[in-house]
Amino acid sequence: MSGAIEAPQVLLSHHLKALKLPTFLREYAKVAAECAKDRADHPKFLLRLAELELLDRERRLVERRIRAAHFPAVKSLDTFDFTAIPSLNKMLVLDLARCDYINARDNIIALGNSGTGKTQVSIAMPGLMPWGRR
Repeated sequence: MSGAIEAPQVLLSHHLKALKLPTFLREYAKVAAECAKDRADHPKFLLRLAELELLDRERRLVERRIRAAHFPAVKSLDTFDFTAIPSLNKMLVLDLARCDYINARDNIIALGNSGTGKTQVSIAMPGLMPWGRR
């Protein structure tokens, strides 16, 4: 009887690998148990798995893009010390981080003396890349 139970799991594992759904493969048993506990129906179960797969793909895409950009270091705005550079307009930087300039097809130019945070902000800014790194 255990062979009959294992066969679908083996096939499911094979199909999920062939479909390149590693998060489905890794998480389906855990999500199935959670959904059974919550009495969630099949569409909710599939929705949870699809959301996990999508989030994981987005995370891996960002990681690949960061590696491909050859940034000197990985930075983010949440680690940027705005108090170290009081002349930097924090509200403007955070507004630019919303990336509205991309759809508006506007250009962003960072000017300032050495050590004023231009490179760190441009690395941390979504959609921006430091000058000379394209």
